[in-house]
Parts: sequence; C-alpha cells; structure tokens
Amino acid sequence: MKIHEYQARQILTAHGIPVPAAEVVRTPEAAAEAFKTLGAPMCVVKAQVYAGGRGKAGFVKLVHSADEARAAAKFMLTHRMMSYQTGPEGVPVSVLLVAPGVEIEKEYYLGITLDRTRHTATLIASAEGGVEIEEVAKKSPEKVIKEPMHPLLGLSPFQARAVAFKLGFSGKFVGEAAKIMINLAKAFIETDASLAEINPLVLTKDGKIQAIDAKFNFDDNALYRHADLAAMADESQERPLDVRARKANLNYIALDGNIGCLVNGAGLAMATMDIVKLYGAEPANFLDVGGSVTAEGAVEAFRIILSDPKVKGILVNIFGGIAKCDLIAEALVAAGKEVGFKIPVVVRLEGTNVEQARKILAAAHSQMPTLATATDLTDAAKKVCAAVA
Repeated sequence: MKIHEYQARQILTAHGIPVPAAEVVRTPEAAAEAFKTLGAPMCVVKAQVYAGGRGKAGFVKLVHSADEARAAAKFMLTHRMMSYQTGPEGVPVSVLLVAPGVEIEKEYYLGITLDRTRHTATLIASAEGGVEIEEVAKKSPEKVIKEPMHPLLGLSPFQARAVAFKLGFSGKFVGEAAKIMINLAKAFIETDASLAEINPLVLTKDGKIQAIDAKFNFDDNALYRHADLAAMADESQERPLDVRARKANLNYIALDGNIGCLVNGAGLAMATMDIVKLYGAEPANFLDVGGSVTAEGAVEAFRIILSDPKVKGILVNIFGGIAKCDLIAEALVAAGKEVGFKIPVVVRLEGTNVEQARKILAAAHSQMPTLATATDLTDAAKKVCAAVA
C-alpha cells in the first residue's frame, strides 16, 4: 500500500525526524491562506499523488505570493497529472501540500527497502540526493552506499555513523544524520514498510538537517496490524477495478490485451498469460482468484474482467485442489447466469472431480452457448484465441 507525501512526513515526525512545517490543503483559497500562515518569502506547492515525476510534469511549483499559490493550486486541482509513472491517462489531484521554501546547501538520499539477495532490510544512502537514485546507481554505482540491517537488532549506531561519514558529514552533523538513519530504520520496522525513503534529506544553509520529501510503501499482508495506516489509503489514486478486486480478495492487474484470464494460483496465472501470447493473442489481465473459489468470488471476478471494454474473450484455467472441480463448475455456471456471458468463455478444469465438473458445464452449454470447455490448457488457449481472431 502507498500513502501520500504529507502522510509520510507525519510518520517521520512521529519518529523524531526533523521535517519542516507545512499545510495540507484541498482548495485554491486554502493554498493562498497556507502561504500567508507559513509566513515564508517563498513556498512550494506540491501535488499529492501516488506517482513520481511531479516536478517535470508541472505539479511542484515554487510560489512567491498568496496569489501565485492560489493559481498553482487551481491548476493542479483541475488537471490530471501525467508523468512517466502514470501513463497517458494520468492521475487525479485532490490534495496539495504547501511547504516553506528552504535554502539548501547539500542534498542527500536515504532509503530502506528489502534486499532479497541479502535476505534482510538494507539502508541505501547517497550524497546525490534530489535525483532518481536508480539513475545514480546505474551511472555511478560507487556513489550508492548499502548497509545491511540486522534482522533482529535493526540498524546499529556504529553502522549509521559509518554511513554518515561516507556521505561527507562532519562535526555535529555526523551524530544528527546518524540519528535520522536510526529513526528511519525504526519507522520502517514498526510500520511493516516495504520502502521508507527520504529524498532529499537536506543540509540547509543555516545549518539544519531536514527531511524535505518522503515516501512510504507498506506490506499489504501486514496491514491488519496497522488500522491507522490502512485508513490513510487514497482509493482515488488507484484504478477502480483494482479497488474492487482488493475488496473481493482477488489479485488483479489490468493489462492491455483482449483475453481476460481467470485463474487460481499466481504461477498458473503466469503460465496462462504466456500460452495466450504463444497462440497469438494478448492477455487483458492477471487475475488470481485464490485456491478456494466461491460462487460470489467467481461472479465478482467475471464482473471485473467484463468491465474492461478491451476484453473480447475469457479463458478460465482452474486447478481443483482445495476447491473441488465440481464445486468450481457450479460457481462458474452461477456466475454465468448472474453476469451473462456475451463473449466467448473457454473453461479448462483439472483436478479432483473433474469429470463431474465437465458434465455440469456441458449441461449448461444450452443456456450459455458462448461457454465452451477444453481438454487441456493448450486446447483452451487455441480455442479462446481463435474465437477472438
């Protein structure tokens, strides 16, 4: 799960990391009032969205008066932000952050994420803050510092101080920077984050170290422990079908093809998408309904798939293990009766009670002429791809 920058700043503040004062606003007039309240000679108006590239897209603007703040806010709140991370459809903007401008002496990058090669969380730091860390890692990998964290002890003070020295801090700033790293590590662990990032961490010209921008992603599987974090989710930043799927406990990702895929199991879903491409079509989605398909889940899965106007056919590929094939077949028939199959639906079932399942589907064919069965996955892929060719 993602959250907005202003929410990430709240987490940093709660963990003792210095963050400049700022105002969260939702109207142009509120942005103008925020400029006056902050009392700074210049402020930054920043769109709050689940995507990067805001500055290049014109959704981070430096303003020098309340009128400029109002105009910037009006532009952002009435346009969708489009960047390399959003695609051409862009994302809506409904919340803005107004923060005082800071005179920066030096920018740094701090981040903590999971390093699957080391099997632990790792602190990533660079003296090249304020830019895309991926580009720094690609062009100048020697400028990226990686410090693995102990799985039980977290980030030790001696590790944080060593990184601070490598970043070029000296004097009292070594201790201050080290404390920020340790607190960021605590925030990462305590919130079950998958990413905790400060970019940039800045040293100001008046000698302060502050977190100017922040980003947190959280492990969805741990959100049951964090009702406060779950409440921060902004569904307007997600695709409506993604929200529907999550609420139905379905794993769904929209793609650009024309064959809808309804599968149980992530590995089987990947294989299904591959074989669709092998026989000349393109998958319209990844949709994993899980090991125990219910009639309600099948109905919602079909509704989600059929909500995509690009879908011209559906391939159902289910292995009956936890849920027996005959029960799955009954769920599919119930879904067909409720939703209505107006496009070709090819079903491949395998596993426990598969023969009974095939009889159920065959009996339903007279009422659902677009419903067809397949003997195996290859047969299913050929049939559905031929039906939409």
